[in-house]
Amino acid sequence: MLKIILLGLLASLSELIGGIVVVRGKKWLGKIQEYLLALSAGFLLALVFFELIPESIQSIGTISSLYILIGFSLLHFFEHTIVGHFHFGEETHSHEIVKPFAGISAVTGLAIHAFFDGLSIASAMLYNPQIGILVFIAVLLHKFPEGLTVASITLAANRPTQHAIAAAFGLALATLLGIVAVFFFSNINSNFIGIAFAFSAGAATYVGASDLIPEINRSHNRITPLVVFGGMILFYFSKVLIS
Repeated sequence: MLKIILLGLLASLSELIGGIVVVRGKKWLGKIQEYLLALSAGFLLALVFFELIPESIQSIGTISSLYILIGFSLLHFFEHTIVGHFHFGEETHSHEIVKPFAGISAVTGLAIHAFFDGLSIASAMLYNPQIGILVFIAVLLHKFPEGLTVASITLAANRPTQHAIAAAFGLALATLLGIVAVFFFSNINSNFIGIAFAFSAGAATYVGASDLIPEINRSHNRITPLVVFGGMILFYFSKVLIS
């Protein structure tokens, strides 16, 4: 349990650092976000297809497909149905967020995403520590860009810098809440870990394919799409080292 909490704290700290970078105006650090997103996308998608989906089926059988679909669908519902403006990366179009509600809804979508990050780390660690470490790496790679995103959206909504830091801190807390939720429900129902693991597989699929890849496709940098394959290679070597 202590190891899982420590991993959650590290992921949350990366998110908070991303928010601080935006507030402090460290643009040179913000420029690496595309490469981190691309690495995360490649790593996460390889993780989903080689580990999460097969392990989910092995854990709870074909019913896992239902929970994978629910995990995928819930993130889509919260991030791109309820929330009108949502994307990863620093917000550069301040005219897109004028009304405070738009900024709040985007931050809410990111908080839900952060909650599922924590849920994925905890459920994977409890199911299989080796897979849990791989999930943690995949989450960590996009936590810094997530912190960049929430802080820059808050500033684009004409909120003070204190609110931007508070928003990044709120996402860090949401990540830890996802971990706590797994601890809580696993003590109530012994089957929860298998269900949560399948659910996180669906959520991870959505993050990689619908959140991260579209951001990479928007890039005018031709190197960025190649970094996606670097993420897949990174997954392979991480798996070998951990094994």
